[in-house]
Parts: sequence; structure tokens; C-alpha cells
Amino acid sequence: MTIITKHNDTLALHGGGWRVDPATRATAVPIYQSTSFDFQSTDRADRLVNFDEIGFVYSRIGNPTSDVLEQRVAAIENGAAALALASGQAAVALSVLTLVQAGDNIVTSTGLYGGTWNFFANRLKQFGVEARFVDSSDPDAFARASDDRTRLFFGETLGNPKLDAFPIREVAEAGRRLGIPLIVDNTVAPLIARPLDLGAAIVVHSATKYIGGHGTTIGGVIVDGGNFPWEDFADRHKLLTAPDPSYNGRTWVDIARPFGPIAYIFAVRAGLLRDLGPAISPHNAFQLIQGLETLPLRIARHSENAARAADFLSRHPKVEAVIYPGLHNGEARQRVDDVLKGGYGGLVGFELAGGAEAGRRFIDALQLFLHLANIGDAHSLAIHPASTTHAQLAPESQLASGVTPGYVRLSVGIENIEDILADLSQALDKA
Repeated sequence: MTIITKHNDTLALHGGGWRVDPATRATAVPIYQSTSFDFQSTDRADRLVNFDEIGFVYSRIGNPTSDVLEQRVAAIENGAAALALASGQAAVALSVLTLVQAGDNIVTSTGLYGGTWNFFANRLKQFGVEARFVDSSDPDAFARASDDRTRLFFGETLGNPKLDAFPIREVAEAGRRLGIPLIVDNTVAPLIARPLDLGAAIVVHSATKYIGGHGTTIGGVIVDGGNFPWEDFADRHKLLTAPDPSYNGRTWVDIARPFGPIAYIFAVRAGLLRDLGPAISPHNAFQLIQGLETLPLRIARHSENAARAADFLSRHPKVEAVIYPGLHNGEARQRVDDVLKGGYGGLVGFELAGGAEAGRRFIDALQLFLHLANIGDAHSLAIHPASTTHAQLAPESQLASGVTPGYVRLSVGIENIEDILADLSQALDKA
């Protein structure tokens, strides 16, 4: 039975088709800790391996526990299907690699998490793929940077670390005219933003962050919106529309047709996941399901506390600037409100007047905030990107991504706000 609802806080608990375990009637999702699944007959084995039927064969490609996670994340994103992977980085990598081959290029925003920037700027070169970086404050820059070999546009809902709202609707519309799908990393804004509703074709998450929320489990998810007309742009997307030699010359569009508009996620799962193997473990999928069930409560508290912290920082004499979506004005605020429908998230950035040394002193003085390379934990977290997550980037790349020497990024947790503000205050006194 499928629950009929449009409310995300209900979908986080009931989204997808899973209600109870069919074998035991257990209402908690079991951990199916099995490498393989019985075919039942040679006829069914033939149907499964030829995609005449969808079922579980081997946990590298699909598992009943991860299937529940996939269904629920697809539901909250209003997508057609999803695929859970071993990490958010794996989700980003496979989401892109499924659409590109040597000689192709992608156009991406400069506002990126450091690991994504490095993957695009350096690792893609090993595959013969070029990443073209543009400033997302000018949505038309994506179309200007594209050509006949451009296979996708990429952006983050809120660019990490400078937290600028990505113009999803404008870039998606520009891409649709050219036959170029937009991939949006929505890690920082689950439930707050729904990129697929704004025209994006694909959404990725590091489920390690807000979806999990407990800081214990690594995982990633790719969501196929089922809304991109691949066949209308067959020459641009031959990896989906031309025969694949791995599957007897069938195309992914044809393979997926009996099951819905999910050719893209079919290609990720049965193509790159099968061949490269970054599968999520059933236990990790179970852990992320537990986090997803409380996401609506946590994301509201994160947003509430972050707004209070941003207001406090904006009035502190040692802070030169605060970067928080809820503080934007004018046209920028209108763009933020177009993207973020349910709050402004839990991330706050700010610039210390004393530069890099002030940033280091601030971090070292924190007592409640944890200093680590993560976001979206229930705990409050802080980092100085110029010396950590973005330190491997060249200085010009750091500046392009929004990292300056005195910039500090906070992931504001769900603790009592008075304790959060007290810790910020005492650390700023020592910065």
C-alpha cells in the first residue's frame, strides 16, 4: 500500500512502497545482510539478468534495505527513482561519469565543496573530460560556456562554502533548450529545496550529512527526476540512447521503458555501479533510514538555530561579513526564496577581520562546536576551509570557490541556542 501524501515530513517516514517486512511483518526495516538472493528458477534468473523483471540479484547492485532508503529519498525529492551508494563523493562521481566520455565537457558552478572541485578540476582529466567553471551569479554563463560536447550542468543548492543560492530554475531552463540536463547537489538543503520541481534533471546527496544526521555513517544517493527527454537529444546523449555493448547492444532508454522514465538511474546502477562497485552496505543504509525518519524535525531546528547565530554574528565587531541565505536582500533574496522553500538551512559562513590567524584562533577556542570536516550533524560543527577542506586547491581556485583566509563555516546543530551563542561569543573574544 502506498501512502497518499504531498507532505515531506510524512514522506520521510512513509515514502516509497515499503510498509512492513513481507516475511515477518516487522515494521522496522530489516537489515538484509546478504551478498546474494535466490533466483527461484532458471526462468526467473533469465528475466532478472535481461531486465525483463526487476529484482534483487547481488548486493553490489541492489539490496532490499538500501531499496527502502532509495524509495524514501526519491519520494522527498519528488523523483522517479534513486540509487544509494557508498558515499556522497561516489554519488557525485557516478552521476557525472554516467553521461560523459573522453572528449566531452561539463559546465559547473565555482561554488563547490572542495572534494567535488578537485574531482572536476583534476580527476576528470584522467577520463579525458573537461570541467568548465563559471560564476553561478550569472546564470547565462552556463549556456555561453557550453558547446556540442557539453553533457551536463552542475551546481550545489547552496554553494559550499560561500553559501550562495544556485539559480536552479534559470540554469535548468537554459540547459533544456540545449538538451543539457542539470545535476544539483542538494546535500545541504533536503526538504528545504526540491531542485527537481525547479527543472533540475538529477539530484545528488551526501546522505552522510543531514539525511543521516548522527555523524556515524557514510553514504550517498542519486535521484533521477524522470523528467529529462533523453531521446529528444539523442545525439548529445548517446551513452543512454545508443546501443550499449555491455548489454547485447540494447539502449538504456529501451531497457528502462517498461519500468518508467528511469533510463538514467538504470544506467548508473547496471553500468557504473556494477563495474566500479561503490555499493552502500545494508547496515549503512539502515542507519541512514533511521536518520531520515527524524530529518523534518532536525532540519527545522538547524534552520532556527542558524538564523539566530547569523543574526548574532552580524552584530559582532570582530566579524566583517556574514554569509547566510536568510540575510540576503533584494534580487539575491528573491533567488534564495525561489530555491529554498522551507527555511534557510543550518550553514552559516562569516569573515573574521583578522584574516587566517584570527580564523585559526577562533577555531582553537571553541568548546561546544566540534572542529571537523563534516556538516549536517546534530552537533554544532566548525571549520576553517582555507586550512582544511580547500587547502589542496590553488589560491586562485580557493578564491573562486569563495574561500578567503579569514572565512569560517559553521554547521549549526540542534543544541540549545543559548549554549551555541555563548560558545561563539567566547571564541570570538579570543580570535
